[in-house]
Amino acid sequence: MQNTKTKKKRIIGLMSGTSMDGIDAALVDFDPFLPLPQLIATSNTAIPHSLQQQLHALCIPGDNEIIRMARADIQMGQLLAEAVLQLIDQYHLDPDEIAAIASHGQTIRHLVKDDYPNSLQIGDPNTISYLTKITTIADFRRKDIAAKGQGAPLVPAFHQAIFSDPDKKRIILNIGGIANITLLEANKTVIGFDTGPGNTLLDQWIYQHRQQHYDSNGSWAKAGTVHLQLLQNMLQDSYFSRAIPKSTGREDFNLAWLQVHLNAFPDITAIDVQATLLELTAQSIAIAIHQYAQHSDELLVCGGGVHNHYLMQRLQQHLQCPVVSTEKYGLHPDWVEACAFAWLGWRTLHYQTGNLPSVTGASQPVILGAIYPV
Repeated sequence: MQNTKTKKKRIIGLMSGTSMDGIDAALVDFDPFLPLPQLIATSNTAIPHSLQQQLHALCIPGDNEIIRMARADIQMGQLLAEAVLQLIDQYHLDPDEIAAIASHGQTIRHLVKDDYPNSLQIGDPNTISYLTKITTIADFRRKDIAAKGQGAPLVPAFHQAIFSDPDKKRIILNIGGIANITLLEANKTVIGFDTGPGNTLLDQWIYQHRQQHYDSNGSWAKAGTVHLQLLQNMLQDSYFSRAIPKSTGREDFNLAWLQVHLNAFPDITAIDVQATLLELTAQSIAIAIHQYAQHSDELLVCGGGVHNHYLMQRLQQHLQCPVVSTEKYGLHPDWVEACAFAWLGWRTLHYQTGNLPSVTGASQPVILGAIYPV
C-alpha cells in the first residue's frame, strides 16, 4: 500500500470515455500550499481504429467475449501506459516525482440495473504499472457498486471541490459520449446524474454515413431539419423519466436503439437524423436541468461536446442561464475528467472517500479504487 506520507504531490489522471476515440492524460499537482489542484501538463493519445472496433464490439453480447476482452484488456493497458510515457517524454518529466497514475480505464459494460449490478472497465493496471514503473490506481467504480451505488457518475465530487461557490448556484455539464450534470448550491446536497446521450449517437451516426469521427461544429446537424415526431418518440424512452440516482451508457443508447425508432420513419434522410440526434442531446439535457434546478446562475460545460458550436447554441436556446466553458474558471474543458480521476486517485492514496452517495445512491461514502504498486 502506498505510504500516505509520501512527499510526491503529483498524479497523472487517465481518461478514456464513452466515445472511445482517445486517451486524455493530465498531470495534476496536489501541493497542499496551492489553493486548488494545479494542472501541469496534458496530452492526448489516439486509440487505433482496430482497437476501437474491438472495444465497440465488446459493448454488446457476442461470441468469445472472454477471450476478446482479455486481449483488449492487455492492449488497452499497453496503450494507457504509452499515453503516460508520451506525457513524460513530451514535458521532460521526472517519473520519480509522480506519486501515481490514476486510470479510469475503458468502460465496456455498465449494467447497474442487473440482478448483480456491475460496471466493467478494462485496461490492465498491472501492465500500466509495470511498463511505466509508477504505482497505478484503477477500478474506481466497483467499490461504490458494492456499497449499493451505481458506480457513476463519479466526477460530481470533483466538480464540488473545484467549482462550488457559496454565492452562486451552478450546474456543471459534462458532454462526453454520455452527458452528465452536477448541481451545486450552497448548503444543499449535491445532485448529479447522467442525462442521456451526449456525443455517442451523433458520432456513431456520422461515422456510419460520412466516415467522419465527429460532426465538426455541428455543421452537418445544423444543415438538416429536426424530425419532430422522431424526436418525441426518442424522448419517450423510459430512461429520461427514471428517478435519480441513475446512470447509463452505450448499452442503452446505440445505433440499434436508434434503428428501432427509425423503423417508423423509413423516408427520413441521414442529415435530418443527425439534426434530430443533436436536438435529442440538447433537449434531454435541458429537460433534466429544468426538472431539478428551477433557477441557476450559470451552466459550466466541459467535455468534447463543448466544441460543438451548434449544440452549445441549442443548449443556450433551451436554458435561461448563461452557458459557458469551464475555462472561464481556470480549467480547460478538455481536461476536466482526466483531472477528476487524478483527484480521485489522490484521495485513494490518502485513504479518503471519493464517492457522493447523494449522486450514486451508495449506502455510504467509500474509498474508491485499487492500488497496483510497482
